[in-house]
Parts: sequence; structure tokens; C-alpha cells
Amino acid sequence: MQEITTTEHYRTGFALSGGFIKGFAHLGALQALAERGIRPDIISGVSIGAVAGAFIADGWKPVEILDLFMSKEFGSFTGFTRSRGGIMHLDNFFDFLEESISAKRIEDLKLPLIVTATDLNRGVSVHFREGELAPRIAASCCVPGLFTPIAIDGAQYVDGGVLMNLPVSNLRRICDKVIAVNLSHIEPEKVQRRSIISVLMRAYHLMSHCNVIYDRNSADILIEPMHLDEYGNTQFDKGREIFEIGYNAASAILDIVCDIVFPDSQPGPETATTPAVSAEVQR
Repeated sequence: MQEITTTEHYRTGFALSGGFIKGFAHLGALQALAERGIRPDIISGVSIGAVAGAFIADGWKPVEILDLFMSKEFGSFTGFTRSRGGIMHLDNFFDFLEESISAKRIEDLKLPLIVTATDLNRGVSVHFREGELAPRIAASCCVPGLFTPIAIDGAQYVDGGVLMNLPVSNLRRICDKVIAVNLSHIEPEKVQRRSIISVLMRAYHLMSHCNVIYDRNSADILIEPMHLDEYGNTQFDKGREIFEIGYNAASAILDIVCDIVFPDSQPGPETATTPAVSAEVQR
């Protein structure tokens, strides 16, 4: 694991939170940022934020990532296992990452990427800057209890959101500006959850929500898409709707603060290829 050094310096860093199916909102927010000419010089990601960050760092555009994941189903990434460490495994997801991302190691990506996972043995956050990409991304996404822990160099790793779900602090010392996209906002629910998995996921989201307070306050721009809890974690067919929510949430914030935080930003070429999205801000 490569340490973050104080001699590093970047103009703009993106911090992308965990959030499972809500990750489609990351892509919408990234699209809105790209249209305004705001691009990352380094990305720090947790769980689905690490997935989005890896694809962006590999050179993919947000709409390309959207189309790729919209062509998949949740069941194509995982399967049930008899392992005592979890209900399902991430073997298929591991294979998908290796097939889809051209870089095989974190340090070979086109942009610097920090992948945060939780060392289950030591009880600490680990921030990967180098090493094989697929197992470290899978480790960062490994929701404890739901998925079997990922073994790396003799240690067991689970979802980075257990201890740090919004990795702004990874970037604060080394970036002039940090933009955070937080998908862990919690809203009251009226529906009674009945399945074991849905109860586990709700409890996990409540837990991860509590560890983002410091990082939320440390970002220069904070984007928090709302009304995402109504989407189930297997509803890949709703990806475009979730994308739009992220796009609109980011656009609303950027319309207010973009010229203040990034006075030199210029519209990017992505504007011409933006998918049809609603101009109405999600409230």
C-alpha cells in the first residue's frame, strides 16, 4: 500500500462515497461536472464510488459507464455461496472488472486513484494506491455479512464504508479543491422491510451515514442527491433515473457555486453528448 505523502499536490480531487445501486447517481454528478469543464486530477473512492472512480481513471466517460452497467443485471455480478463469511460471493464481479477496465493495476490507471477498504482483522481503513485493481475494488465493495470477505496478502477486507464512507480526508491535504459526492444521505422510510438482505442493507446504510459527518464538512463542494433510498439494490433497470437524480443535484449546486470555487472552468466537450435529462431539480 502506497502512503499519501505531503509532497503530492493536485488541483482538484473527487471524493466518491459508497451507496450500492445509488452509484448511478455518481455518474450523473460526474457528467454535470464534466460539462462544466471540471475534471479530477485524482479520485478517492469507497465501494461503488471506487468502482465509478476506477472506470473514470481508466478513461471511460460517465455515459459510457452508465450504458455498460445498464446492460447488466445484479445477478450477473454475484452468486450464492456456502462460505460462512457471507451469503454471496463477488467472483463474477471480479471477472467483470478485469474484462472491462484496461488497467490491471491501480498505478497503471490514467489518473491517480485511492481505493478505501476496511481491514477486518486489524479494524482499520486501508487506502490502496497501488496493487492489483480488481481485488481491491471488490474488497472496497464487500458489504459485510452479505458478501464473503476478500483476501489480499493474507488479510480479510470488507467494504470501505464500514469506517469511512466519504473519503474526503484522503484528499484534503494534497488537493487545492475537493468535490465530494455523498450518496449516504438517510431519509425516513414508510415501507416495512421484510427480507433479510433489505434489513441488512438498511442497517448498513444507517451505520455508514454516521461516519461521513467530518468529511462532509471538509469538502469545498458537496453534492448530495436525494430520494435514492426508494430504489432497490437489484434495480439496474432504474439506472438512468438514478443518473438523472445525480445529474440534477450536481447541476443545482454547480449553478450556485461553480463560478466561485472554479472561476476559470470552461464548458467541456461532453455537453454535446449528454443524454436527455430533466432540467427539473430533484427535491
